[in-house]
Amino acid sequence: MDADELLPRVADGDHKAFEDLYALVSGPVYGLVRRVLRDPAQSEEVAQEVLLELWRTAGRFDPARGTALSWILTLAHRRAVDRVRSARAAGDRERRAAHRGEGPPFDQVAEEVEGSLEREWVRRCLERLTDLQHQALTLAYYDGYTYREVARRLSVPLGTVKTRMRDGLLRLRDCLGAAA
Repeated sequence: MDADELLPRVADGDHKAFEDLYALVSGPVYGLVRRVLRDPAQSEEVAQEVLLELWRTAGRFDPARGTALSWILTLAHRRAVDRVRSARAAGDRERRAAHRGEGPPFDQVAEEVEGSLEREWVRRCLERLTDLQHQALTLAYYDGYTYREVARRLSVPLGTVKTRMRDGLLRLRDCLGAAA
């Protein structure tokens, strides 16, 4: 029997037909996968995956689109190419991760100066806010209070705190944008 006769029987769950189909196509499947992957161990693994997939998806074969062997070899080729792409992507990820660790040497003095300048800009911009905006933002962002807690501490309605904080943040953004 050939693959075109065996595959519909495999789709019906015929174990003997699958054994015969396996014996018929395992060599060509392994050979094709081996040409793509070149690594014998990975080729064996991918060939087994293809044959397992063949057992599970035999019902998807459409004889109007080609022969059973061409369909099976297409499955094998796709799976092998997927493995190559996966290995390449993993290598690319590893290289990118390695490059992230190769940044320029840390310049602590420059970092401290830059941080000091940024803190000074924020301080200057905070001074330009209204008292309520300044107090609300300081309580929320420096002291860690929630909006409700800020409203209670300042004895103002929650909606007022939210509005003042939103307006204050917009003014801070504009101020800091101009300072940068």
